[in-house]
Amino acid sequence: MAPLALLVRETHDEMDRLRGRLEALVPAYEAGTAHLERNGSGRAVLELVTDLGAVRGLIAELVAGCGRELLASQPGGARPVETLEEAIGRDESLLGRGVRMRTLYQHTARYSRPTAAYVERVTALGAQVRTLGDGLMRMLVFDGRTGVMSVPDRAGAALVVREPAVVHFMASAFERAWVAAEPFPTTVGPEAARSLSDELRQLIVRLLAEGLEDKVIARRLGMSERTCQRHIAEIMRAVGAKSRFQAGYLLSPAAPPADAGGAGS
Repeated sequence: MAPLALLVRETHDEMDRLRGRLEALVPAYEAGTAHLERNGSGRAVLELVTDLGAVRGLIAELVAGCGRELLASQPGGARPVETLEEAIGRDESLLGRGVRMRTLYQHTARYSRPTAAYVERVTALGAQVRTLGDGLMRMLVFDGRTGVMSVPDRAGAALVVREPAVVHFMASAFERAWVAAEPFPTTVGPEAARSLSDELRQLIVRLLAEGLEDKVIARRLGMSERTCQRHIAEIMRAVGAKSRFQAGYLLSPAAPPADAGGAGS
C-alpha cells in the first residue's frame, strides 16, 4: 500500500477509535452526572448538550474565548448555506484577532460553490482549509483545551469534552488527518476534477469491498446516495459484476484474479 494511502487508512482507523471512545462516554455521563469529575474551573469534564440552540450558544462562547487556535473537522460534503452564513462573521472576527484556524472538509465539499466561496473568504484572512476523502468525525477543538463533538443518532446534540487526555487525543487525530489531507482549491479545473473523481471511486471501491450499504458509503464520503449509486454502477460495469454482492467480492483483497485457473489455462 502506498505511504499516503496507508496514512489515510491509519487516520480513518484512529478517527474510528476516537469516535468509539467518546461515544462510550455518553452512557456513562447520562448514568451518573452527579459523580463526574470537574476541572479547575468547576465545570464538568464531560457535558452533554442536547438543545441545538444551546449548542450554538456554547460554540459562539467558545469561539469568543478562543485565543490561540481553532481546529474544525466538518464531514458531510457541501456545507449548508445557512451554516456558512452563520459562521462567516464569527470566523472573520476570530481570524481578525490573530487566532489560527484550520478546517478539514471532505473532498466532495470542493464541488459546492457556496462552500468554495466561504473558503476563499476565510483563507484570504489567514485560515487554512484542507480536504480528505474519508475518516473525518465532526468535532471542534479550542486552544487544545476544550473539544466539542457531535453525538451519533442525536441531531443537534453535542458532547463537550474538557478532559485533557481526551482533548489531546482529539487534537492528535485531527493532526494525523491534516497531514493526509490536501489543500482546498477555490477553483477546480477539469484535470483536478478527474483526479478527485478517481480518488472518490477508489474510496468507494474500498468501502464496497467492506460490504457497506450504499447509504452508509454515501454518508461516509459526504455525497448524496444517488451520486454514490451512480459511481457504484460504473464500478460494477468496470469489473464485470452483475450484482452489488459480486462487485464487493471481486473488489475484496482476498478475491482471486479474474483469470485465475490452472497453469495451462
